[in-house]
Amino acid sequence: MSVSLTTPVYSVSDNLLSMSDLLSCFVNPKHQLRGLSRYSDLHLKVAQPAAFRYDGELRAISGGVPLTAEVIEMLIFPMLGDEQWKRLKTEPLADIDASWEWTEKNITFRLNVFSDRDGIAAVIRGLPAQIPAVQDMGFPAEEVWQDICGLKNGLVLLTGNTGSGKSTTIAAFANYINQTRPVRIITLEDPIEYVFKSQSALFSQRELGRHIPSFSAGLRSALREDPDIIFVGEMRDRETIALALTAAETGHLVFSTLHTRDTRGAITRIIDMFPGDRTKEIATQLSMGLAYIISQKLVRNQTGGRTVAMEVLKNTPSMGNLIRSGGIHQINTQLETQSKEGMITLEGHLKMLIRAGTISVIEAMENANDPLALQMLLTK
Repeated sequence: MSVSLTTPVYSVSDNLLSMSDLLSCFVNPKHQLRGLSRYSDLHLKVAQPAAFRYDGELRAISGGVPLTAEVIEMLIFPMLGDEQWKRLKTEPLADIDASWEWTEKNITFRLNVFSDRDGIAAVIRGLPAQIPAVQDMGFPAEEVWQDICGLKNGLVLLTGNTGSGKSTTIAAFANYINQTRPVRIITLEDPIEYVFKSQSALFSQRELGRHIPSFSAGLRSALREDPDIIFVGEMRDRETIALALTAAETGHLVFSTLHTRDTRGAITRIIDMFPGDRTKEIATQLSMGLAYIISQKLVRNQTGGRTVAMEVLKNTPSMGNLIRSGGIHQINTQLETQSKEGMITLEGHLKMLIRAGTISVIEAMENANDPLALQMLLTK
C-alpha cells in the first residue's frame, strides 16, 4: 500500500487529514498539563467519525465524516510492520497489539487493531514522551513510593480499569530505580510501551510475540537470568500468578498489573483463579510474598486535565494474617485505620483531593467505590 504517515486520506470539514495530522494532537503543547497530554486515545471505527478521548471523555472530531474500512487501513498502515499487516489481511480473527515510535515527535503509541460487526477498528493510545517522575505521580503519602522503590523483594500489584495509568505508575517506579540502584531489571510486556536506557540499572525489555511466547514462559526464563526486579505486564493466568508469587518469595521484586477496581478485589481475584483445593496454599503464599497493592483511577480536575486517586494496601503482619485466614472482608477496616503504614482507601484519597481543591465533590462521588463511605468521611 503506497501511503505514508503524511498522506491525506481522512475528510474533516472539507479538508483531508493524514494520520500525522491526527496524531499531532497528542504532542500539541496547548493540550498538555504538567507535561502530559490531555488526549489519551484515538478511536477509529467503520461508519463513525474518528474520535479522541480527552480528559477521559470520548469526543468525535467535529466535522469528521464517517470512516470507511479503506480509510482506516490507509491511516494505520504506516504504523504496522509487515508481519502485522500480513496477519491483519490474512487472518479474519486477527487481533493486533503493537507499539510504534514516532521518533520525530519523541512519542510512542500503543495500537490495538481488531474487527467488529462493522469491519476493521483500531484504538491508538499515546504514551508520554517523558516518563513522569514518581514524585509527581500523586501518591497520597511520599513514604509509599519511597518504600516501594527501595524494596529488595516482594510482589507489587497495580490494579485499576483499562486506561487508569497502571503502566505509567510502574514505569515511574522503574525509572526512579534505574537512576538510583545498580540492579538487573527484566520486563515482560505486551507490547513494550516505555523504552528504558540502562543507567544505574541494567535493563532487558522483552515483548510478547517477539521475544517470549507467553508471560509465564517469559517469567520462567527470566528467573534463570539473574534478575533483581521483574516486571510482568499482566497476571492473566494461574501459571503466571504462581510463578510471580514464587519469584517474590525467593528474593525478587516483582511488579505486575490486574484489572480490578480495588485492592480487596485483587486479592480475591488471585485466590479465586485457583481450584478450591489450592486456595489455602495460594492465600498463604500471597500473605508472605505480597508487598503492596495500589488500585488507582484517573479523575477529572476542576481546572482541566486528570489526576490520580489511589487506594494503597501494604502487607503488614496484621494484613498478612487477614489474607492467610480468609478475613478478606476486614481489609477495608485495616486500610482505614493503618494510615501510619501509608495505607488509605480510595475514598480517603478522594477526600484529600476534595479538601485540596483539586477535584469536585461530584467527580469524587462518581469515582468512589463506596459513595456512602465517602459521604460519611466528608462530614467528619
